Parts: sequence; C-alpha cells; structure tokens
Amino acid sequence: MEQQGSIIHPHRTICTRGRVLDLSKPLVMGVLNITSDSFYSGSRYRWGYQISRRADQILSEGGQIIDIGACSTRPGATPIDEQLELRRLAKAVSIVRRRHPDAIISVDTYRASVARAMVNDYGVDIINDISAGSMDPDLLTTVASLRVPYVLMHMQGTPANMQQHPTYGNVMEELMLHLSQKLEQLKALDINDIIIDPGFGFGKSLEHNYTILKNLSTFRLLDRPILVGLSRKSMIYNPLRIAPRGALNGTTVLNTVALQNGASILRVHDVRAAVEAIALTQVLQAQPEFQ
Repeated sequence: MEQQGSIIHPHRTICTRGRVLDLSKPLVMGVLNITSDSFYSGSRYRWGYQISRRADQILSEGGQIIDIGACSTRPGATPIDEQLELRRLAKAVSIVRRRHPDAIISVDTYRASVARAMVNDYGVDIINDISAGSMDPDLLTTVASLRVPYVLMHMQGTPANMQQHPTYGNVMEELMLHLSQKLEQLKALDINDIIIDPGFGFGKSLEHNYTILKNLSTFRLLDRPILVGLSRKSMIYNPLRIAPRGALNGTTVLNTVALQNGASILRVHDVRAAVEAIALTQVLQAQPEFQ
C-alpha cells in the first residue's frame, strides 16, 4: 500500500482504533500490573493514585503502549475469577483513559468475556493473550469480531504447571511450527494485525530461553512483529544469583540482544532503560560495515 511515495509494509505496522502504529523502529510496552502476586513486587499497582502515576511514568519515559494485567500468570499462579479480573481492569483502564485518552492500551487476558468488555466498554486497543487461545475456546473468535490487534504468545502448559518439566525435542522447530499453525488459524478468522511473542519463561527452561533468544531472528520468517518479554525474569536473576529487584542491568543486556536479533516491541517494567537501549541500538545499526 503506497502512501506519499513510500511503502508501508504490513509486517511493520499494526492498526489500532483507526491509527497506524509504525513498528519500523522498535517500541516499548510498559507493564502496569494490578495483581497482588506478580513475581516482581516492584511492578504491583493496586490503588488509583499508583495506577495514575504508573501510566504517567510509562508515557513520560517514552513508552508507546501501556499493558495492563489483572490476573497473575507467573509460574505456579492460581487464576483469579473472571468477575474480579473484570473489576480490576475496569478500574485501571478507566483511570488511564481519563488521564490519557489517546494512549494505546493493551490488556493482558486469555478470557473472551474480559476481552470483549475491555474493547467495547473501555476502548482497549490490543489483546495480549498468553495462551494462543487455548485457555478459552471463544477467545480467538471474539478477537476476530472485535477487530483489534492480537499478541500471539507461545506457552507450554498453563501458568500452574508450565515450569515443572518443560520438554522439547527441538525448541525452535516446535515454536515455529506452533506459531505457524496458529497464524493460519488466525488468518482463517480474518485476524490480520498479529504480533508474535515466543513466550520467554512460559514453559521453558533456562537453556530453552537462551536458545530462543540467540535464534530470535528466525521468527522473522513468520513476517510479523516480534514482542519480547524478558524484563527481570528468572532467566536473568537465577544465573546471576540475585533477586528480581536487582535484575535491571541484566534485563537491559538481554533486551539489547533481542533488538539486535529483530525484536519490534520490548515489554518491560523499566521503560526509560528500554528506550535508551533502543536509541543506542539504532545508532549502532545505522553505522556502515567495512569489509
């Protein structure tokens, strides 16, 4: 599709509420958790003033997407009931919408009823689903009817059991096959604005996670933007023998690797650090190579 002499590549853009979000330069998705048991305690925001401040912070530090989650999906998590998830999200999204009417808001949910309410009643822009539609049979058809972008993530198992014994014959082959099949399913439903997330830490061992990161550029073959969520995860703090609160430096290192290997969106707790990693990576990539 030509616009004023330039070509917009479908895999470099997604459409949100009539706006085109340009992914030719990587973007930052800031996490706004309204759970009580997120793995990183520093990312929990329960009260109205905390939610307001966090939304302000994400946007003022250069984040382009606010990702709001009300149901913890950390390893071993017990899901909250649907009505509690809805109440939490309604409160948080309402606060963010009032303060920032034009903000791009993503909701982290695997439930069709929650996705429908958030888009229809609160103008949410993106549905971010950890389950690829496997935890609610109505989720994918609901997203198709809502006509919003969809984050397609790979997960082996469920949050309750995914880290007990994750096993793959060849982790990259299996992820590529799974995501390719899901993409065909989504295309058949006429879902076109799709973002790929390999699901770091969701049913993967330490070795699986680093194999995926090292080979992240392989997912470019799927011709979709790649989202990575590495922020302060166990694949960082366990090898370093530190707590999540000390894992910012490690997060920045791995985010930089992800950017060099084709990441389009960084989902993070620390927005400013991610924005700076993108800026410097862009400077590096703009420099010529000499033979």
